Amino acid sequence: MRAPGFWYRPPGLASGVLAPLGGLYGYATARRLRARPGYRAGVPVICLGNITIGGTGKTPSAMDMLMRLAARGHSPHVLSRGHGGALKGPLRVDPAQHSAADVGDEPLLLSAFAPVWIGPDRAATARAAEAAGADVLVMDDGFQNPGLAQDLPICVVDAARGFGNGRVIPAGPLREPVPTGLARARLLLSIGDDAAQAQFAQRWGQAIGGLPHLRARLEPLATGMPWGQLRVLPFAGIGDPEKFFATLRGLGADLVGTVPLDDHQPLSPALLQRLSAEAQAKGAQLVTTEKDAVRLPPAMRAQVLTLPVRLRIEDAAPLDAALDTLGL
Repeated sequence: MRAPGFWYRPPGLASGVLAPLGGLYGYATARRLRARPGYRAGVPVICLGNITIGGTGKTPSAMDMLMRLAARGHSPHVLSRGHGGALKGPLRVDPAQHSAADVGDEPLLLSAFAPVWIGPDRAATARAAEAAGADVLVMDDGFQNPGLAQDLPICVVDAARGFGNGRVIPAGPLREPVPTGLARARLLLSIGDDAAQAQFAQRWGQAIGGLPHLRARLEPLATGMPWGQLRVLPFAGIGDPEKFFATLRGLGADLVGTVPLDDHQPLSPALLQRLSAEAQAKGAQLVTTEKDAVRLPPAMRAQVLTLPVRLRIEDAAPLDAALDTLGL
């Protein structure tokens, strides 16, 4: 499902009509968060979540956090709900046995960086990870989940989209009001280029207040691929496919078309056959994101190029300081 366009425009008639329902949604979220104290793990818990619906860059942020913690000598484990997977857990993701259909695409992708546990019960997955030797837990999403106490909640936001029209579902993209969500965060991480960051600061600076603010961008990983010499047909089932297409253009690739898909959209045989036929007819190479690539059937992976991206934080001092306070 794609977000309604009015979510990212100034409040108007549609969002105004739906605002009372948004108020009820926000109330329900607040009540759930107050319902009971979460399980207090015996190791630090870091949460990378958001207060909006849709992709904000949480998975690249989790990759960066895992590499950062490993560089500090720790053994982080990831806790994920396993969205899109048929298995419910709690279980540890095994890339040799599990597919994206089993455990979800994001957990399968993150399993290349650290052990990943999936399951709807965050306390249960936390206990399993602790028993397996984790000395720090990284929650991929779960900012509004009260089941596990969070030592370092980080709110991740797409700088270009910001917090949309500032209203709660269904009137806008928010899971809870901005002041309420940011009050629980210890850090804010906005992801986007310089123009997007400036726009975000101008629109939301007052709401951010004195909350420590990390600014970052997604950069293509240097792989030696001569993108500037390629005709490509890119497809992407992520929160904002246009960002992926723009990255390819920035690398000089010749895009003969673009195929935006819904976030986590299954790559059915019919869809893949259509993509292959279109690429062949246009003399182009299929290319996709890392997250989409793990959903490809094994026989198809050799036919599709992947463009990996990594998070680059401008000034990580506030994050380093927060990790230091947790003994990490």
